[in-house]
Parts: sequence; structure tokens; C-alpha cells
Amino acid sequence: MERSCEERREAALQIWREQVVDLLYWRDVKTTGVVFGAALLLLLSLMACSIISVCSYIGLALLSVTICFRIYKGILQAIQKSDEGHPFKQYLDQEVALSEDMVHKYSDLALAKFNKGVGELRRLFLVDDLVDSIKFAVFMWILTYVGALFNGLTLLILGLIAVFSCPIIYEKHQVQIDHYVALVNNQLKDIVAKCQASIPGMKRKAE
Repeated sequence: MERSCEERREAALQIWREQVVDLLYWRDVKTTGVVFGAALLLLLSLMACSIISVCSYIGLALLSVTICFRIYKGILQAIQKSDEGHPFKQYLDQEVALSEDMVHKYSDLALAKFNKGVGELRRLFLVDDLVDSIKFAVFMWILTYVGALFNGLTLLILGLIAVFSCPIIYEKHQVQIDHYVALVNNQLKDIVAKCQASIPGMKRKAE
């Protein structure tokens, strides 16, 4: 029984992953367009208004649509003298509560990721590996310039655009992109190797 539940969860997770991949690769243009457009509109709205105002406007818009539709269906049923019932009954009857097993599973997964991240940050800040710590310092230095040019919402918007554009671009130009990425990686490896050879203490522990 327990194994069967685990298999169902894994199957559901696999289906969810496939749906995300289909969404990012624009397999269904209409669905991806709606999700991308709604997310982009939300982020752009947050740049102009506070999150409270944006959430309030979204709630009012949804309520306006559902209330008007509810009244319209009620009037239509009264005129036609039909007994179709509540227009949203099928959605009201659906179960929306999260199961305890699902909550425990994803909370344990999030906790494991958090602990791993804390351990990695400790390793970097306490210079367990000099090369990795220097790379992290360079990354932080680059982020100072990024932060001076963009705020958090702008980065989120750029990240959203990248998430919905990079996969399809990579799929269409995979050979060329892999070629240039390999060239850049080789150049970086050469630079790191030269630094390790010239600066004492730069060699990795494994070496």
C-alpha cells in the first residue's frame, strides 16, 4: 500500500515535470502564451503599484467576472426555467486541500535543500576550498554591478523572459551553442589552471 502511494506520487511528479517542460518549450503555444503573459503582466504591475494594490486589483477583477457570470447564469436559468444549479458547482466540489503526505514530502525536500545550501555557504565563506571561494567572491563582485543596474523586480522580469525564451532558442540552435560554451569552458579552465600554477595554495585539495 505504501509502495503504491509512493509510485503514484512519483508518477504525478513525473507528469508535472513533463507539463513544465512542455510549457517552457512552447509545445502548446496558447497555454504557454497565457501563462507567460499573465506572469509578465503581474511583474510589470508590481513595478508600478505595491503588491497589496496588485493583489487587490486581481482579486476584484476575478470577483467581478465570477459574480457577473453567476448572476448571468441565474437570470438565464430563470428565463429558461431550467434547473442546472450553481455554474461553479463542479469546481466547488473538487478537493483542493493538500494531503499530509505531500506536505511532509516537499517540506522534507525543502529542508534538505536548505541544509545543503547552508553547508555550501559555510564551506565557501570559511574557505574550505580556496579556488571555489575565489570564484564565489568574483560572482558576488559581479552581482554588485548587477544590483547597481537593476532592481529585484527587473531581474525577475528578465529571468522570466529568459526562462520562456532560452529553452526554445537552445533547442533550435543546440549545436552552435554547445560549441561556443565548450570554447568558453576551455578558456576558463586554462585561466584557472594558470592561476593555480602561479599562486601558492590555489590548488584544490583533491590535487
